[in-house]
Amino acid sequence: MRGEKIYEYDAAITTQVDFGIELAAILDGSKPIPLQGARFDAGFEGRATGRLAGRVSGVDYAYLRPDGCLELNIRGVFETPDGGRIALQAGGVGVFRVREPVIDLSENVSLLTASEAYAWVNARQIWASGCVDLGAGRLHVEGYLQ
Repeated sequence: MRGEKIYEYDAAITTQVDFGIELAAILDGSKPIPLQGARFDAGFEGRATGRLAGRVSGVDYAYLRPDGCLELNIRGVFETPDGGRIALQAGGVGVFRVREPVIDLSENVSLLTASEAYAWVNARQIWASGCVDLGAGRLHVEGYLQ
């Protein structure tokens, strides 16, 4: 990916909420994706390295479309070792790998803070990519400043 890599994080999936159908049932083929799609909320928490280092946490309010593509709707926060807090908002898509419990992520990220030390993030576009390993309950994401 082009641009300066400003963060990389590894996180654990800490919570999972479904709304009428479990993702596992769709993935194992025992239930089809409903005609209206399905919503899944996944909380995460981990550690970031790079220019935005520290703790990262949030929730993805994901929508599984009837065509099998996952629409991402992520809200989170970076908490830096020096006390800075940066709000993270991201949209994008998740694509399930064939016969693997892995989702490849492509994200359009906006960051916002009133912290002077990190104000440089406010007016810049970030593109991120990564993957979620559902079997391990882990995710990895890398963000690039454009």
